[in-house]
Amino acid sequence: MTPCLTLIAAISADGFISTGKGVPWDLPKDREHFRAYCHGKWLLLGRNTYEEMLGWFSDHHPLILSHNAKFLPFIGEKIQTVEEALQLTALAHQGELVVCGGGGAFQAAMPAADRLVITHVDHLLGGGVAFPAFSQQDWEPVSRETHDRDDFHAYSFAIVTYQRVRHYRDAA
Repeated sequence: MTPCLTLIAAISADGFISTGKGVPWDLPKDREHFRAYCHGKWLLLGRNTYEEMLGWFSDHHPLILSHNAKFLPFIGEKIQTVEEALQLTALAHQGELVVCGGGGAFQAAMPAADRLVITHVDHLLGGGVAFPAFSQQDWEPVSRETHDRDDFHAYSFAIVTYQRVRHYRDAA
């Protein structure tokens, strides 16, 4: 059975996930949500995101998308395609593979994605690393959790889970 492929990201109002390195905002409730969602799961990451998150992997199994033959991860496994990551996840009898970034990993995984867990941040970055565009026609929101700006959160945000809409071609 093919595992569910989920992309999880925080996206600015103008569609960016980063200005080039790291997360560009500090939203404690979103960080708590991210950690809870990813807890104990297999993760797919690009090499730069993996290196930024080193030290964070305690109960996760990271699969690192890299074409660099010399790259050897400290923890987890290097893979070359999303399909390879899904096969390894299925062989391990895992029900879900969560893509955590960066931009290249999201772009590679989007065509096969089943679910998006998106934090829509009320802030304009004005440029940087874009999240792949997705059409509301292809994705149905199934849950929404809104958070207002407060003393701990410089921006308001909404965490929305989307499921891919089944098209007639999927039923064949």
